Amino acid sequence: MRRTLVLVSVLVLAAGSAAHAHTSAPAQPAPVGAATFLVTGHGWGHGVGLSQYGAYGYAQKGVLYDAIVLHYFPGTELGAAPISRVRVLLTSGTATLDIGSTADFKVRDGTGAVHTVTAGKYTLAPALKLAVDGQTASRALPGPLLFQPGAAALGLKHRFRGSIQVDVTAGKLRAINMVGLEQYLYGVVPSEMPFMWHPEALKAQAVVARSYALATRRTGAFDLYSDTRSQVYLGIEHERPSTTAAVNATAGQVVLYQGEVAKTYFFSTSGGRTASAEDAWGEPVPYLVSVPDPYDSISPHHDWGPLVFTGAKLAKALKMKGVVVDLQPALNASGRVKVLNVIGTKGTLTMPGADVRRRLGLRSTWFSVGVLSLIAPPQPVTYGGRGKLTGVARGLTQAVLQQLQGDSWTDVGSLKADQDGLVTVLVKPTVTTRYRLTSGKVSAASIRVPVAPLARFYPARTPDRLTGYVRPTSLAGTTVLFQRQEGAAWPTVGQAVVDANGDFLAKLQLTTGVYRARVSSGHGYVVGFSPVLQVSTS
Repeated sequence: MRRTLVLVSVLVLAAGSAAHAHTSAPAQPAPVGAATFLVTGHGWGHGVGLSQYGAYGYAQKGVLYDAIVLHYFPGTELGAAPISRVRVLLTSGTATLDIGSTADFKVRDGTGAVHTVTAGKYTLAPALKLAVDGQTASRALPGPLLFQPGAAALGLKHRFRGSIQVDVTAGKLRAINMVGLEQYLYGVVPSEMPFMWHPEALKAQAVVARSYALATRRTGAFDLYSDTRSQVYLGIEHERPSTTAAVNATAGQVVLYQGEVAKTYFFSTSGGRTASAEDAWGEPVPYLVSVPDPYDSISPHHDWGPLVFTGAKLAKALKMKGVVVDLQPALNASGRVKVLNVIGTKGTLTMPGADVRRRLGLRSTWFSVGVLSLIAPPQPVTYGGRGKLTGVARGLTQAVLQQLQGDSWTDVGSLKADQDGLVTVLVKPTVTTRYRLTSGKVSAASIRVPVAPLARFYPARTPDRLTGYVRPTSLAGTTVLFQRQEGAAWPTVGQAVVDANGDFLAKLQLTTGVYRARVSSGHGYVVGFSPVLQVSTS
């Protein structure tokens, strides 16, 4: 007996979607994709005190050194230095050191006895053996030893003015330069500021370096380090006539605050405004406050970046587990990053801006963070339809969506983010393709947006066939499988081939149940499914 097709209904449901829409469900936050971070900043250094490029800019505008210095240290005045000699640690913790001179020199041992030493280079060990007083054999001298120059300067790795004391601590040698304050500055100023700069800038550097040396003197065996722990001091070879003249022109002048020598910090470039000591280190100092730095723009470090980081690279540098998905800076009063809130896939971290600067190798803590990320639709886009891309474009002047076409990227259009930096855009790709967000010359990681063929059934009229169509028509010759639902499985019950018009026809005996058409992948498309077809027979 022939069966009659009683009911055929098409349920227009996208493959993989829920059967019922819950309109009352609360909105969920936009998901976070693989983010690309752009760090852009201003200035170089801690930002407190005198900006060297800023001082150079003021000097070029005709401002004299004293006015330059007092601008960066409000409430201070210039006065006389309280001492005239300093002790500078040249080296320590060494097994041997070479000391000598091109002229005869002297050494005073620990008993106060003074010996003559013939010109030449001598290698000292902790035993402090040295050939002295015209003798060819070396003998141990009681330490410490104070080497005093003759007609030529003494030298270690560099030649230095003044005397050099060598002693033994913890079984290792230590060398300390005993030198006049002004002669010390002869070697400091050209090591800290380019010697060809404007004379008023060099004078400002001389006053600030002199003040800093005295205000930060240590107690104990020596006063100062010869490196950035105090100031860079490279000796006679680095002296220049221009910087020596600047030291001489300001001889004995220091910065005073309420009668005490001020800690006159200095650094390369402010980026347009200096930072206060409270912002940088948490402790307020009356004369170390944030001031405008209008002529610092001449510095090549006035602006820098963007530096590009992936979430994985950030996590490694910041010593976090997982991947960083967002950065949220909190600023201090001078606009620099006080703390950075780091959000990762396996936890969050709050880190001081100075620590972030050190771990990421940034030039300053005056930086901003741009975030670019893009997320593909949760399901393939059906041919002819649209897909929704979501993402983040925060802290950027402009974000552009690009699509990969062939081997090149083309602009789709600029995107406008909401107040939280979230972006949403509808795209209509015709084949499976990739999209990415860009800002300037920086591009975020691309995402793949798959496109599935459009497959639809025509209304069924007889119980022994299924007909329908596939788009685009370029898929002519593609096989379509017909599947009938059995529990969670979809076994194939028939197949057909798409003709030149995009149509298909399959002859098969329909029974009551749910059917769908499956279009194979290929030609730039992923597997596609039709909406399900509910068939009832009797």
